[in-house]
Amino acid sequence: MAKHGKKYSDAARRYDHDHLHSGAEAVDLVKSLASASFDETVELAARLGVDPRKADQMLRGTVALPSGTGTDVRIAVFATGDAAAEAREAGAEFVGADDLVAQVEGGMLDFDVAISTPDLMPQVGKLGRVLGPRGLMPNPKTGTVTPEVGKAVADFKGGKVEYRTDRNGNVHVPIGKVSFEASALTANLSAVLEELEKVKPASAKGRYFKKITLASTMGPGVKVDPLRMHPTPDAAVSA
Repeated sequence: MAKHGKKYSDAARRYDHDHLHSGAEAVDLVKSLASASFDETVELAARLGVDPRKADQMLRGTVALPSGTGTDVRIAVFATGDAAAEAREAGAEFVGADDLVAQVEGGMLDFDVAISTPDLMPQVGKLGRVLGPRGLMPNPKTGTVTPEVGKAVADFKGGKVEYRTDRNGNVHVPIGKVSFEASALTANLSAVLEELEKVKPASAKGRYFKKITLASTMGPGVKVDPLRMHPTPDAAVSA
């Protein structure tokens, strides 16, 4: 078991670990428990009642956070010609084709999102071993393989985030910073939960939201009650 510092231990003693909070209560508590000297990220962790071994239950997509992420997102775009110019104008940090592929092959990974035009995917596909394990491989499901690279860059700069289930059916999504107003974090939390319910696989059986936790980077996890968070909770948590 990982050892935690004194600030974490002090925070962990200040609340009931087993209590299920409403979304707004959880946000307030997470903000109050944050004690790091930097502006911590607030992250949602949801364990879903899906079987990622089945292709139709492996979730992957994007959701636009209405309050943004509070993070400067660095973007690499694989494109040429007008599309490359469009990406640069939209604010992409790295833009190129074969030259950018070579840089990434050489170990340059100073970006958070990778976007590609469809015609360059054969070259980008060669980077699977590098980008895949880091969750950076462009994919049509997340809007990162698109001819409209300028719009994609603007969307991710403006607060669009990617989500995907891991092999245990967990989804981790950053929903903002501790410095955000509580209402802004609650709005982002609602947007993510609504998106996850919208993409619930028809073949998923039993309870869908098995566990929802909210935590800051250095803080303890606070449990969220789906019944007190979502406008139509019965569908989300029905057995």
